[in-house]
Amino acid sequence: MQNNRKPLNSVLVKPAGPDCNMACTYCFYLEKEHLFPDTKVHRMSDEILHQMVRQVMQQSGSDISFGWQGGEPTLMGLPFFEKAVEYQQKYGRGQSVGNGLQTNGILINNDWSQFLGKYNFLVGLSIDGPEHVHDHYRKMQGGSGSWQKVHDSAKRMLDHKVAVNALSVVNDYSVKFPEEIYHFHKDLGLNYMQFIPCLEKSPEDADKPTYFSVPAEDYGRFLCKIFDLWMNDFDGNIATTSVRYFDSVFYSYVGMQPPACTLLPACGVYVVVEHNGDVYSCDFFVDPEWKLGNIMNGEILEMLNSEKQTEFGNIKTRLPEECEQCTWLQFCYGDCPKDRLGDPTKANLNYFCQSYKIFFEYADERLRTLAEIWKREQQIASTQYRVKQAIASGQLEVGRNDPCPCGSGLKYKKCCGREFGA
Repeated sequence: MQNNRKPLNSVLVKPAGPDCNMACTYCFYLEKEHLFPDTKVHRMSDEILHQMVRQVMQQSGSDISFGWQGGEPTLMGLPFFEKAVEYQQKYGRGQSVGNGLQTNGILINNDWSQFLGKYNFLVGLSIDGPEHVHDHYRKMQGGSGSWQKVHDSAKRMLDHKVAVNALSVVNDYSVKFPEEIYHFHKDLGLNYMQFIPCLEKSPEDADKPTYFSVPAEDYGRFLCKIFDLWMNDFDGNIATTSVRYFDSVFYSYVGMQPPACTLLPACGVYVVVEHNGDVYSCDFFVDPEWKLGNIMNGEILEMLNSEKQTEFGNIKTRLPEECEQCTWLQFCYGDCPKDRLGDPTKANLNYFCQSYKIFFEYADERLRTLAEIWKREQQIASTQYRVKQAIASGQLEVGRNDPCPCGSGLKYKKCCGREFGA
C-alpha cells in the first residue's frame, strides 16, 4: 500500500480567501465568503503560513510547486510573500521549488515586479484580451473597466523579465473573437496563453448554465481557430507560442502523463489550503463536504492520501456510457467534474463534451503527425547521446565521411562528429 501513496508535488494556497478588489461577473469564488461568516476580511496569519510552508517543504519530494491564488492573493501585500520565500528557504532540503501567482494585476507595481522576477515566480495574469473583450465582464467593484491597469501591469512585469502567462476566460462574448484575442496577447508579449472555458450553473436550475457561460459548440469552434493560429506560428516543427490546453493534450499523444489534472483519469492529485488553514480537495470543490482537515492539527501529506481525498478523486471515474465508448476518451477522460451540470458527483456528461469532440475531430491528424515527429526526434537525440558516449570512450570509430551511426541521415562530420572536430 505504501507504494500507492500519492507524492506531495503541488499545493494551491488561498492566502486572502475569497477576497478580491474586483467584481468580475463570472467569478465563482467570491461566494465562498459564506464559509467564513465570522470574518469579513480574510487573511492568512503568519502562524498558518509558517506551519503550511514547513509541512509542505518537509513532506514533499525533490520538486514542489506552490500556487498562490484567490480571490486576489496580492491583497496580502508583498511582505507576506517575502516571508513565504524566507520559510521555503529555511525549510528546504535541496528541493526545486516553484512559485506560481495567479493575479488580476491591479496591485502589481515595480516593487512587486522586481520581487517576482528575482524569485522566478510564474505569473498567471487574468487578462481576457483587448479592452472591449476584457472589460465586458472584468469590472472593478465600482463598475468601471479594469483593462488599462491590467495591461499596464503586464507590460511592467514583462519589462522586469517576469515569466507571465495570459489567463483568459472564454465566455459567451469573448468566444466570438479568437483571432483578436490571440494576436492581442502576442503583440503584448504574452506568448504563453491559457484559455479557460466559462461555465457556471444557473442559481435557479443547476441543470442549466448561466447566461455568461460559453456555449459548448462555440467553444469547440474557438479551440479549432486557436489551434490553427497556434500551428501557423510554428517555426518548422517548433511551436513559437504556448497554449496550455494544446501542450497538455500533446503529452497524451506522445504517451506521457499530461500536466493538467483535467486530462487525467482521476482527480485528487493536489490539495487547497484556505487562508484559515482549512484544507480542501480541489479549487472547484471548496465546500464543507470536501474539507480534509486543517493544517494546524493535521499533516498535509496524510490529507492528500486520506480516504476522503481518494473518494473525491474517484468521482471523475464515474463516466456515462457515451464517454466509455468515445474515441477520444484517452485524451479527455471526461474532463473536469465541475463541468457536469446538475450533480457533479454523478456520472453526468460533461457540458463541454461536444466542444472536445469538435476539436479532436478537427485537430487529431495534425496532432498525431506532430507526435510522430517529436518521437522520432527524441529517438535520434537518444541515439546521438549513446553514439557520442561510445566515440568519447574509444569504443566506436567512424570515418568523417561515413554516414553518422545515430541514423540522422547526415555524414558523421556534419552530425555527431562536429563535437569531436571531425
